[in-house]
Amino acid sequence: MSKFRETNKTLNDNYLVNEKIRALKLQVINQNGENVGTVSKQEALNLALGAGLDLVQVGEKDSVVIAKIMDIGKFLYAKKKQQSEAKKKHKIIQVKEIKLRPNIDDQDYLNKLNQAIQFLLDGKKVKFSLQFRGREFIMINELGKKFFDRIQKDLTDRELKSLVEEKENRGGPFWSKIYYLK
Repeated sequence: MSKFRETNKTLNDNYLVNEKIRALKLQVINQNGENVGTVSKQEALNLALGAGLDLVQVGEKDSVVIAKIMDIGKFLYAKKKQQSEAKKKHKIIQVKEIKLRPNIDDQDYLNKLNQAIQFLLDGKKVKFSLQFRGREFIMINELGKKFFDRIQKDLTDRELKSLVEEKENRGGPFWSKIYYLK
């Protein structure tokens, strides 16, 4: 049998190999993919030893343990490569946060809005956070609604593709909304 290496701990934990298999009777599949039948654990280990490979528990069906004779090192390497390829194709969406206050000056607001539009055009989500302090907090419902209506209007006036509002969150003195382009 080939030496069972601990190449990737997360992958190794999912498979029982050779003597670590607890079942006494196993449904065995040989290295060519042919069904050998139900045999004892010792017979299955002898078959794997004769082939110079490992006995790997791959599943369980109707309380019968299914084991396959294979090279566990090659199997784990192929599985790791497959996960790596899937990770490369995965698209990561960033959420950029823009923090504002309700009494922001018009020029500062336009700078923040232009920055948000650039983030949206780059394919990122934009989270506008409106922070209230002191006496502003009393007017949170009126000021917050007006402010986010203004943001919504200004973003749609810039003729972006189709703007989607994802979620709104109110927590204490903060009120935030996330926008992205569809």
